[in-house]
Amino acid sequence: MEELKQRGRKREGRHRDTWDPFQLNPIGAEKEEKRRCFALLQNLVAVVVGLLVLASAVMSKGSLLVLTTLCSPKSLRSDVERQFYTLLLMCVLLTPNVLVFLKSLWKCAFKSYVPPQKKTMGIMCAIESLVALGTAVLVLIVMPQFDILTNLCIPGGVCIFSSVLQIVFRLQRERWMMIYPICSIILVVSGYVLLGVDHYVRVSSYVPSQHSDGYFYIGIAIVASLLISLNWWENLFQASNNIQEMLRDLDTFKDTAYLVTSLIRIVITMGVYFLYYGLMSQPTIVWSAYTKANGAVQIGLVLFFLQAFCSAACHWFGVVACKIHSVRFSFALPVSFSGPATLILGITLFLAQAEKLYNFSEVATVQNYLGVNNTFWPFCSKLAEIKVKNYTPVMLVMLEISNSICKTSLNSPNEIWPFSMLVLEGVCMWLGLMACTYYVWRMKVQRIERTSQLFVRRLYESAFIDLSLLLNTKMKVIRSRNTEQGSSEEVENCVIYLCATMWHENYEEMLKILTSMFRLDRYRGDPKEEHKDCFDFECHIYVDDAFMKEKNTEKKLVNTYVNDLIDVVVEVYRVFTNKEPDEVSIIEAPYGGRLMFVMPEGNMLYVHLKDKTMIRNKKRWSQIMYLYYLLGWKGYNVKNPQKITRQNNPCRASLISLDGESYLLPSHDNDSKRRHISDDNTYIMALDGDTDFHPSALILLVDRLRMYRTVGAACGRIHPTGMGPMVWYQKFEYAVGHWLQKTAEHVFGSVLCSPGCFSLFRGSALMDDNVLKRYTTTASKASEYVQYDQGEDRWLCTLLLQQGWRVEYNAASDAYTNSPEEFKEFYNQRRRWGPSTLANTLDLLHSGRETVKRNASISMLYILYQIFTVSSSILGPASVTLMIAGAFQFVFGVEGTLSIVIAVIPPIVYMIICFVAKSNFQITIAAIMSVIYAFLMTASFFAIIGDMVKQGTFITPTGLFLVSSSIMYLVTAILHPQEFTLIIYGLMYFICIPSGYLLLTIYSLVNMDNVSWGTRESNKGTEHQKRVGVVCNRDCRLCCWDVKMEITQETENLVLQQIQQAVNPNAHAAVKTELLSQISHDNLHAVNTHKHMLDHNKQVTHKTAESEENLSRSKDDDDTDSERSGSSRSCEKKKDSFSDDSNDEDDVNDYNDDDSNPEDMAIEVLPECDWVKPVRDVFLKKLTYANLKRNLQEQIRYTLRNKNQEDLCEELVLMLTDTLNAELRDKVGPEDILTVSQLEELQYTLNEAARRILKTNRMERLERRVKRGIERTLVAPQIEKLSEDEDDFWKKLIERYLKPIEVDEAQKKDVRRELKSLRNKAVFLYFIINVLWVVATFFLQAIGSDVLSIKIPKYFPNGTLSDDPLKVEPLSLMFLLSFAVLLIVQFLAMLYHRVYTLIHVVSYRGTEKDYKVKDEEDDDDLTLENHFANGLIITSDDL
Repeated sequence: MEELKQRGRKREGRHRDTWDPFQLNPIGAEKEEKRRCFALLQNLVAVVVGLLVLASAVMSKGSLLVLTTLCSPKSLRSDVERQFYTLLLMCVLLTPNVLVFLKSLWKCAFKSYVPPQKKTMGIMCAIESLVALGTAVLVLIVMPQFDILTNLCIPGGVCIFSSVLQIVFRLQRERWMMIYPICSIILVVSGYVLLGVDHYVRVSSYVPSQHSDGYFYIGIAIVASLLISLNWWENLFQASNNIQEMLRDLDTFKDTAYLVTSLIRIVITMGVYFLYYGLMSQPTIVWSAYTKANGAVQIGLVLFFLQAFCSAACHWFGVVACKIHSVRFSFALPVSFSGPATLILGITLFLAQAEKLYNFSEVATVQNYLGVNNTFWPFCSKLAEIKVKNYTPVMLVMLEISNSICKTSLNSPNEIWPFSMLVLEGVCMWLGLMACTYYVWRMKVQRIERTSQLFVRRLYESAFIDLSLLLNTKMKVIRSRNTEQGSSEEVENCVIYLCATMWHENYEEMLKILTSMFRLDRYRGDPKEEHKDCFDFECHIYVDDAFMKEKNTEKKLVNTYVNDLIDVVVEVYRVFTNKEPDEVSIIEAPYGGRLMFVMPEGNMLYVHLKDKTMIRNKKRWSQIMYLYYLLGWKGYNVKNPQKITRQNNPCRASLISLDGESYLLPSHDNDSKRRHISDDNTYIMALDGDTDFHPSALILLVDRLRMYRTVGAACGRIHPTGMGPMVWYQKFEYAVGHWLQKTAEHVFGSVLCSPGCFSLFRGSALMDDNVLKRYTTTASKASEYVQYDQGEDRWLCTLLLQQGWRVEYNAASDAYTNSPEEFKEFYNQRRRWGPSTLANTLDLLHSGRETVKRNASISMLYILYQIFTVSSSILGPASVTLMIAGAFQFVFGVEGTLSIVIAVIPPIVYMIICFVAKSNFQITIAAIMSVIYAFLMTASFFAIIGDMVKQGTFITPTGLFLVSSSIMYLVTAILHPQEFTLIIYGLMYFICIPSGYLLLTIYSLVNMDNVSWGTRESNKGTEHQKRVGVVCNRDCRLCCWDVKMEITQETENLVLQQIQQAVNPNAHAAVKTELLSQISHDNLHAVNTHKHMLDHNKQVTHKTAESEENLSRSKDDDDTDSERSGSSRSCEKKKDSFSDDSNDEDDVNDYNDDDSNPEDMAIEVLPECDWVKPVRDVFLKKLTYANLKRNLQEQIRYTLRNKNQEDLCEELVLMLTDTLNAELRDKVGPEDILTVSQLEELQYTLNEAARRILKTNRMERLERRVKRGIERTLVAPQIEKLSEDEDDFWKKLIERYLKPIEVDEAQKKDVRRELKSLRNKAVFLYFIINVLWVVATFFLQAIGSDVLSIKIPKYFPNGTLSDDPLKVEPLSLMFLLSFAVLLIVQFLAMLYHRVYTLIHVVSYRGTEKDYKVKDEEDDDDLTLENHFANGLIITSDDL
């Protein structure tokens, strides 16, 4: 309801200014808000992950402690059982090393192998050997000698080496924080001292099973702990500048290092076990005794698998907790308190189960009888008596825990207070660990982090999982006084170029892409301000076939598509700002023309209009056009600023001093910022002209490229939009393709195709060798026409993959694009996609070995996976034909061989039709056959269900496949909750399988020689331009002269004014001004006479005496054409007009009054094409009386936003509106465009009114800002020209790569002949392979199921076995099983991908931008920011 009222108020405001207040408000134009469901999801995930971390850590520690207790020689178990438990304890230590070995072996074998540096590898092996020795000695030898409570406390000493290095390298950000590692060392040493004191108390108080050799094991424990503490040396040695080179070398071959060191650790651990228990301990290992440990097998294996699984789970959930930005709550808190939680859980279980072990009433009787003060002593003395009882495994474990606790001071017959020594020891060790790892609580995580950026080592220690996680967390250390190690890992700024290619889009489709761009502009905000996502962007739209020839006159004008695009830009600008575009420039270019817009927040929008007679059209050439322009020309331009002399210094604002020299730098902000941005952080966002997306979708793709430097491209989830059965089919087809196929490609290797409608490319990847240069290749062979031009996005990705770049898929990045709604359009689209997909995939497989060597993401296993999928697609027609034959069997009861013959006839007939008939007739026949097949598939579906009911079981190959596939798709849809409703279209997809996989394949193969686009074709090459206000239009023939006369309403008015001037020569000077304006409007482009309103080249000359006290505007130099910028002069104007927004203090000395008369200044006349004037006239409508009022009101509100001056703002709006009405109400109509003199007088009047209001409110510091707002409201569209350098660039680019292709008839015939030859070869290959498959199945059917068949036992749902087994053909069973295996593999990949997508989404929602308006006070400090001086910022305080 509130939203309806708000829209009503806005409409009423518009209705006061015009009789046409109605507007289109595209869906999604409203400000994005944080959805509560995502906030709840984030908190829920954080809570769940935190609980899982805590539970898995407690279970890991608890199961390890129980195992060490069962291994103890003081336990109540037999020697055989203790021997088995000790073996499992060794396996616990080996498990993480085995996992790391397997992962490293996989990467070295199938990813990339880098030979190690001998010196670095030697150091690594030595350290890992010491760590493995210390771990094995402590866990296998020392811990079984102690009780369970001591074992819980003693590992805390492994942090001592980290604390020492923190002190040595002074890693604290502040000096007072040095107290943390100092306290850690003191506490750990105190813990060891208390350990010795506690053992002395036990021996002296005659606690059972305590001997003096315990001091020896305490000493070994201290030494082993010191050795283990070396494990995390990398985390602390980051601070040493001496070994940074070694650490960088180590990063290059970490997989190889982990492969070797994990083997070393396995060997040392096994060596310690066999050396000690095989030779030194008593009794030694008895190998035959392992077969006798029947009672210990169940308990031991449960404890082993529980410990191994929980350790790995705790490590993984800890990583997840950090990645979702819940470091404190879900990681540091549960991991730090896992030790106390384990103790509390153990005590709780002990108290709960102790009553079942022994009757405490008897304990009290014995205590009173003996006069013992300790309650536990009688209880412990009776444990030996109950060990022979038959208890459950849980009770046996509790018995051993109780027995171990009885080895502490609690079992002292005298007093219980010595137990406090053990308590203090545990507290000291725990506090020492907390003091050493204090930095974990202060750790800051970027939105998306790699695991290597969070943790130093890939390996975790299963014996000390909590200590391992805390000490392994990467510490952000300080390398020098002013440089942070973490600074290199902070998010770097990037520039994103949004490039949309348009080809005959309609109004609604254009509305989608423009709305998306304006949403991104609102999300980014002012480009001069920092954004937490650290990005800047530009929008570029490339319109193919933008011009037409006017009938009769042959004038080149923009066509209806461009007119629609201009209307959409104006309409969307109105929706987002409630006013007309402020600054618009019209530029003629060697490729056609360009329109430049300043978006509401200050970001730029460029519309490039391509003339197909001047430059190549179609999508691939548009991509080459913008890639060379944005990456080549702009990149070169900012890296090579033009040197100029100081004497010719045109404007200090455009210069910067570097090493004492002056440079003329690019005027556009993004060009300036890009000087400090590498090509790795320059991104190209490829879009279609009908793509709809939100800023979050783009940022999620940027995160992928930021996280992995080897990712060359990333694509999102594409959602087809539209209505009708064809769209319903495509919705499920796209869903299955993304849910299963793309995720499998992402997980197992690399995505093969990043669609051009919504994909983000890395600049350095596109600029790599053999990528962009080869992408410019003009097709000359038949195969090149299919591969290069029919699927340009897939070919570009193939080039990236072959050069070693990875392409990724992000399921949370949603984009929406129009899909074909008509059957014909759909078939023509897939006619292009099918052959190009096959051609590019075969090209990649052909170069598979070389690609595997270059690309770390692609392995030979992945190549084999792609070979299998390609083979499946090639056999698709035969498989569908056999499925149709099965449908005939199910529905009509036709026998097997006859059903195959019947099923083969329609595809063969259709293939013949495709060879002899025209395309439209082929599609018509395909549509009719698709309907027939749909009915047959529907009947087959219900027949299969009926057969399962008739057979009384679904446990048949067909039934199992149908049921399992349905369950799998249902689970997949459930795991995509936002897309769950797409499962409804699954039935539509099923019944259309023959059309999509049989008929469409035949159509696309037979029509492979047709390389036309097939969709959005238009014949609007020549159109008649509508004339508005034409009074007379005559063609006169006089002798040999042909004269065309056309008189418009404006010309008639001009003639009347001239007559009036001749009759009354003393008329007001305004008439003369208006006359000059009309003349220049028709002949000299009046837009250029307005040029001073934006460039500040002129001052208003009226009432000079009154305006001397006003703050005046600076004067730009006219020599802007000489700049080397890739942008036009209006870019410089945009920068100058916006560069001082952050400064509200006017420096009067920097602005001089210009008393020159504008009429005395020379008017620069730019030659213009015929298309410029109609386009300019559209934008001149902003200068009508009705539009000026609305624009002025909204401009003032926008100018004073975030200034906390709402009352002043509304007063200004009210008073300036009244002033505007007073000046224009009786002089012009609501839809009349103001003349130059009227604009000058109006600007002066509004400036004076604003000055008085601000002076009254004592807000003079806002005067310059308000004047700029008034100035932007009255500025007219500019007609510009490109700089000489850019004009030369475009001419050379067109000449070299983009010159329109002219092919004579002979060449066309040769190309058609080659394409038909290629078509015939492809059809023959497909036909032979599919025929062989069908014939093989036919003969198996003909031979009979009794001769060649596989008999499968038939089970009923109740589990009983049928007497008649199922007989299945081996060929069909093999294909069915292979297809089922493929689906299962893709399903598992989807599960893996879903988890990491959830992590990314949760981390993004936690850092999502909030659109709440910030109340910022005006900053009076003068800020001079220099983007080129290494980020140096000079403030007034420094001055």
